[in-house]
Amino acid sequence: MSVEQVPVQRADFDQVMVPNYAPAAFIPVRGQGSRVWDQSGRELVDFSGGIAVNVLGHAHPALVGALTEQANRLWHVSNVFTNEPALRLAKKLVDATFAERVFFCNSGAEANEAAFKLARRVAHDLYGTEKYEIIAALNSFHGRTLFTVSVGGQPKYSDGFGPKITGITHVPYNDLDALKAAVSDKTCAVVLEPIQGEGGVLPAELEYLQGARKLCDEHNALLIFDEVQSGMGRSGHLFAYMHYGVIPDILSSAKSIGGGFPMAAMLTTEKLATHLAVGVHGTTYGGNPLACSVGEAVIDIVNTPEVLAGVNAKHALFKARLEKIGQQYGVFSEVRGMGLLIGCVLTEAWKGKAKDFFNAAEQEGVMILQAGPDVVRFAPSLVIDDADITEGLDRFERAVAKLTGA
Repeated sequence: MSVEQVPVQRADFDQVMVPNYAPAAFIPVRGQGSRVWDQSGRELVDFSGGIAVNVLGHAHPALVGALTEQANRLWHVSNVFTNEPALRLAKKLVDATFAERVFFCNSGAEANEAAFKLARRVAHDLYGTEKYEIIAALNSFHGRTLFTVSVGGQPKYSDGFGPKITGITHVPYNDLDALKAAVSDKTCAVVLEPIQGEGGVLPAELEYLQGARKLCDEHNALLIFDEVQSGMGRSGHLFAYMHYGVIPDILSSAKSIGGGFPMAAMLTTEKLATHLAVGVHGTTYGGNPLACSVGEAVIDIVNTPEVLAGVNAKHALFKARLEKIGQQYGVFSEVRGMGLLIGCVLTEAWKGKAKDFFNAAEQEGVMILQAGPDVVRFAPSLVIDDADITEGLDRFERAVAKLTGA
């Protein structure tokens, strides 16, 4: 029995959806690798990756196979029972990282919510009720729940929802002196993105993360790395903390970990995990067999020397061409980032106009992203063909040429 599909168009969005998004004027209907087709059959090169999610592109046969096979077996049993895919994936994450214990959930916000709750619970259990303060960075982004949006250092996302969660301090990113001044014995956790994503694709300095680790150790605080956007191979390492050699106490992962299927994980040590005893925290869908089957296929492919080396090689291709475009048309002051999370910082003349680049690129058949109003962001598939990189950047250059009137 097939379900009848009613024809829909972009205009329907404004009639039936809550207006908290302003999606592009076209509707993608099919993807293959790093190419996408819209309702009219127009083909686009995808450099957006579903905002750093589609780590293996669209319709990757290994992911389609894993999902289809599991869909014919078992979808959902809840966490009253465990399941084989969850246990297999958890073992692979433990084997590949600093972690000894895994908590599965469905989104980056949920992974961070679990991380922040764990940090406060550990401090409460070990040091008492006064040790609950969380220090985070300005312009950080950690999710949209009330707790995570309060920890994120962007008032535009957290204002207007009543009283905020207290005990949260924001300091400038990459400013170790400011962090030192903020940390005290009341601090239960320092929360940082090794690469600020929504804040402008800004990597941390090594000394900053090393200093944060030292401060946490001195004050019995936990170091939490939000690797929702930077994790699962995107930085050129399985997780970005590996690039720095600074090991967190808790790590959140989402986006790429499911390759397009909604899933997330919080990773931590055995000692800390004991504080989330039975009944302390939970989720209905987290760790479901469908998500974990796909996640297992993702890590099996991504955590290989050839894919991770390929990410670094593809980074070099993007960076060289984007710097050339930036210089030729006077639009970028810097091309920064790691692996296949790349940000092009707009020059003074183009400040605030990242959306114009997004729109111009779409008109030329290439999907890109913004990271705030001043940074153009690229987060493509980690296995994107070099030919697709060249074609997409050719289209992007045509868009820039038109935009600048060159």
